[in-house]
Amino acid sequence: MTHYRGMDVAEHRISVPLDHAQPDGEQISIFAREISTDSSLPWLLFLQGGPGGKSPRPGSLSGWLAEAVKHFRVLLLDQRGTGLSTPANRQSLALRGDYAAQARYLTHFRADSIVRDAEVLREHLGVEKWSTFGQSYGGFCTLTYLSLFPQSLERCLVTGGLASLDANAQEVYRATYQRMAERNAEYFSWYPQDFEVLHEIYEHVRHNDDEVLPTGQPVTVPLVQMLGMYLGGNTRVHLLHHVFEEAFIDTPGGRRLSDTFLDALAAQASFSSNPLYALMHETIYAQGSPTNFAAESVLPEFPEFTAAAATPLLTGEMIFRWHFSEDPALRPLEDVARVLAEYEHFGPLYDLDVLAKNNVPVAAAVYHDDVYVDRELSLRTASQVNGLQAWVTEDFHHDGIADDGPAIFHRLLAMANGEDPEAAAAE
Repeated sequence: MTHYRGMDVAEHRISVPLDHAQPDGEQISIFAREISTDSSLPWLLFLQGGPGGKSPRPGSLSGWLAEAVKHFRVLLLDQRGTGLSTPANRQSLALRGDYAAQARYLTHFRADSIVRDAEVLREHLGVEKWSTFGQSYGGFCTLTYLSLFPQSLERCLVTGGLASLDANAQEVYRATYQRMAERNAEYFSWYPQDFEVLHEIYEHVRHNDDEVLPTGQPVTVPLVQMLGMYLGGNTRVHLLHHVFEEAFIDTPGGRRLSDTFLDALAAQASFSSNPLYALMHETIYAQGSPTNFAAESVLPEFPEFTAAAATPLLTGEMIFRWHFSEDPALRPLEDVARVLAEYEHFGPLYDLDVLAKNNVPVAAAVYHDDVYVDRELSLRTASQVNGLQAWVTEDFHHDGIADDGPAIFHRLLAMANGEDPEAAAAE
């Protein structure tokens, strides 16, 4: 245990089976960091967004964490394959063998395995029951946890993460494209000049094939569309305007994309630090059928997003085949991604019968205009989980806890505890 900047910090490492169905088989390491101010408080497990995202590395008590430690000992879990848990990336996966062997290994990196890891950790810490707080993909994991081990849960809080329990990946991405189209329209109504700049950028890269990122990756129209990742935020969305306003620079060789712009684009385009996000992204929707690059397969239904459009709309959390052929960090994993997309044996992640009988208090923030987790699909899920309280709000987007985490956490905790959320918000 160490102490700094007002918090006590402890590290926990355990071994878990790679395949929980074979407890005596290969083991991997799982890491979690405990943050607390009072060791007598009950436990809260934080389930990070992703997939493939490690838990936060707090340097001080701030945001939602500052509110959470008033009520809990908080455990920040590095989900398998991320952070200080046994890594899964282009370097470590190469040790598994050929691409088929690597893909088989990764079939054990979905929410069901993450939840079973959490159960081993809970038992290791001697915790009878704990609460969970799931952001985005962490909410998906929460629904799996409620399906598999509801007896281990005291209460569950979810932000921007009520996954559809029964929609396939194609249905999810049809909804996502629709939300992204709405968000594009909203953004460009604020900054109509940015639409003209975006068109200029597209025309420039269409006629100049020597524009490259610092990694050497060519700048293409679909790559520029990835700037749509900015659209998922409350305040972050406005940072996109600053990216556009510094897009070009005049040089002795003519008008070029600026290094400032290329750096901003590279930050959205590279998966070097979280390759599992790209590899596993569509598997989080797979239940009994292959995903087959769902975002790409439904793209022709939305011509305004295709590269052939005059000024293609910006995309969001969509993963396409070209990511694996063009991103240097993903190129060694191209065949692995294909096998995972074609994999037909992913089992169910949710037990609808168990969820229909749920008696664990669950409070979820559903962001009305969330471009990554569709509101209507989320509300359908809310109706399928007994006792789940959904707070639908237009005040935040997908990254709401980064905007006003303490208020959101405080409200959801009050809801889960059966208290008046409006009174709690006024405290």
